[in-house]
Amino acid sequence: MDPYLNIDAGTMSPFEHGEVFVLDDGGEVDLDLGNYERFLDITLSRDNNITTGKIYDAVIQKERRGGYLGKTVQVVPHITNEICDWIERVSSKPVINPSDDEEEPTKQVEGVSPPDFCVIELGGTVGDIESGPYIEALRQFQFRVGKENFCSIHVSLVPVSGGEQKSKPTQHSVRELRAMGISPDLIVCRCKIPVTDEIKTKCAQFCHVSPENITSCHDVTNLYQVPLNLFEQGFHHALLKVFANGRPSLSLSSSALTQSLQPKEPDLSHWRKIVETQDFLDLPENASKRLHIALVGKYTGLPDSYHSIIKALTHASLELQVPIHLDWVDASDLVNPDCQAWGVVKAAHAIIVPPGFGDRAIEGMILATRYARENKIPFFGICLGMQICVIEYCRNVLEWEGATSTEFDEKARYKVVVHQREIPKDSFGANMRLGKQKTIFDPKYKEQSITRKLYRNADHIWERHRHRYEINYELVPLMERLPGGLRFVGYDVTERKMEVAELPQDKHPFFVGSQFHPEFKSRPGKASPLFLGLIAVAAGKPLPTYNN
Repeated sequence: MDPYLNIDAGTMSPFEHGEVFVLDDGGEVDLDLGNYERFLDITLSRDNNITTGKIYDAVIQKERRGGYLGKTVQVVPHITNEICDWIERVSSKPVINPSDDEEEPTKQVEGVSPPDFCVIELGGTVGDIESGPYIEALRQFQFRVGKENFCSIHVSLVPVSGGEQKSKPTQHSVRELRAMGISPDLIVCRCKIPVTDEIKTKCAQFCHVSPENITSCHDVTNLYQVPLNLFEQGFHHALLKVFANGRPSLSLSSSALTQSLQPKEPDLSHWRKIVETQDFLDLPENASKRLHIALVGKYTGLPDSYHSIIKALTHASLELQVPIHLDWVDASDLVNPDCQAWGVVKAAHAIIVPPGFGDRAIEGMILATRYARENKIPFFGICLGMQICVIEYCRNVLEWEGATSTEFDEKARYKVVVHQREIPKDSFGANMRLGKQKTIFDPKYKEQSITRKLYRNADHIWERHRHRYEINYELVPLMERLPGGLRFVGYDVTERKMEVAELPQDKHPFFVGSQFHPEFKSRPGKASPLFLGLIAVAAGKPLPTYNN
């Protein structure tokens, strides 16, 4: 739950809120939902993200329809009831990964039972004005579903000052939370170092929580260690103890629900392997072996703007056991041929041009793409990055002077990228081609396409999209006219929207652009095929090969 007034994250600047994560159903949401999908390997929907804008919009629309029968509409009970209703409705929806379906590509798997647990994350800080209605809604919700079905977990900072851990911030935030009617069952303490037993005891005394229900979530060498850290402290047992008894102070064995809630010890060997591999790749002795990946973008001042790309690269690195280092390059700098950024680009083993909007830094991206093409540096362009590689090819290979996108120049002679006709131009919220869409591989390139090879020689794939502009279909035959030149190996179901652009492997080891965002579906242990291919080629490893 995000307390901001926006309907969704779609119109937010990456500098303001980081990456906009896109779901199968086209929902534009906070990047936190991407973290949930990756860690839990689930598929969420737009309804899994609640914003104040959505809640107020639903209440106002209901009021306009006469849904409140003339009553005075207020924050309590109408806004809080809408929040509770939304949570209860979404909590019963399956989140298992759906199979690809040509008729209904976003439908959930049928016959799947509802989830056992629903995690409700309230963003912000206790005491924030905008989060007040949500805290009140959750106070009411615990009585709606019953205390035995509700567990409050409070995440609090334990700062370290002068080498000493401080519990006061936790004490004060819990006191404030309890004053609002919610008493935490579990407390998770964020700290640079493991939280001491002394601090746990002090927090227990002042926060009305037993010491065994206080968990240390301290800094670790890599993010994938966090679940193991929680597991080793018995966090899962403490959580089930709350649900089994309705009160954390009672013994688990005294509950009639003990048997049904007794956890099966999970097999975490695969996850431990991920942690060990990441620790190995991060060793100082591997620093000289790291591949340098230059990310040439518009929003490099805030790495969260490309959060899913970072994770997708990490997943590929882990799977191939190749250490990597991401070098951030502000594309605006590259228009100066003498800038230091060019040294980074020229030293890179691979170059990525990521998504973006607007004309700022476009010329720098085009220059980096040209360098990658002419010097046979593995290149991957995503969304805008694909459009950039097409513009660069048209300008410098086909010699179409001034070729560009109508997003940057509507009066250009060669409009190689154009606004999608079906997308309205008079608004910006949720008016793009969004979500899971089908890409069909062109049969005439069936045996030559590197992208198709990476996708296990599939005839079609499903990936997530977020774009207003597309390759100008009318110019595609002219763009493909040169033998051994750029070719569009994938298109949508209408065969008019170009989805994948490539140079042949005998002309370039890896030069690929995708209109879709493969980073959104990458998972630990299930790395995105295109990121695997990029890292494999850059490392001099053979591409994964599959038989039909």
